[in-house]
Amino acid sequence: MRESIHKYFQVGTIRWMSFPKMGVLESIKRIASDDYFDAIEITKCSDDAEREAVKKLLAQSHLKVCYGAQPRLLGPKLNPNDIDEEGRKAAEATLMEAIDEAEYLGAKGIAFLAGKWEEATKDQAYAQLLKTTRNLCDYAATKGMMVELEVFDFDMDKAALIGPAPYAARFAADMRTTNSNFGLLVDLSHFPTTYETSRFVIQTLRPYITHLHFGNAVVKEGCPAYGDKHPRFGYPDSANDTAELVDYLNVLKEEGFFRADDPMVLSMEVTLAGDEDEEIVLANTKRVLNRAWALVED
Repeated sequence: MRESIHKYFQVGTIRWMSFPKMGVLESIKRIASDDYFDAIEITKCSDDAEREAVKKLLAQSHLKVCYGAQPRLLGPKLNPNDIDEEGRKAAEATLMEAIDEAEYLGAKGIAFLAGKWEEATKDQAYAQLLKTTRNLCDYAATKGMMVELEVFDFDMDKAALIGPAPYAARFAADMRTTNSNFGLLVDLSHFPTTYETSRFVIQTLRPYITHLHFGNAVVKEGCPAYGDKHPRFGYPDSANDTAELVDYLNVLKEEGFFRADDPMVLSMEVTLAGDEDEEIVLANTKRVLNRAWALVED
């Protein structure tokens, strides 16, 4: 593409993935000082003082602020589709808190993920996830905010209920019958882990996609970084590189996601393996995105 990627997307990065070693405030300053980025994805603050400092930095930045609530669930192993009602309520409570914190920090919504599931109770888990998500959407709507569910692998690493693209489409359709402020977040990193292609996922989920991620994955069993680990591009035995990102972008273009009047967030979700360097891995990701964008047909 001869035109800038920033015309069609708000290019972002996920703070806690790009800078897992650097302090929260320092890493936000680093991202906010880099005009390559139009968006930043943040998560739970450690205390009131940090929250206030984060808010002050973000207010200066003119970055679009996105809030990822996934760590609130993954860390304490909370499950929004827990068939035990008390467990479900605990997950819902932290996600409600996430909506409040996101609003305070200037985000217009939150993203989260489904929890683990068992085949024998899959239908019950689906109903529980609908309950949680509808409650979240109802609350978010009072603040003019969105709720987005990220689509993950269903049997490899996170083993989340949502899940393969057709099942995610069913869930999103059910949600949209009651809540218009619901959407799906799709990530190129997860397509190899769900045994699906960019074309299949994007065409299947097209009416419901409101947020985009890209990155890499290793899906060869027994190899380092196997599963949902988001290694850098060029990592040994990994599934995605420039060609796969070009394909992702081309399908997004064909399906109408290049929207100059309303650009969607496209965030890099790439992190370190071992003792890798944060700045080098971030630069690696920018290089791959720049090259892929250059190869997208006008």
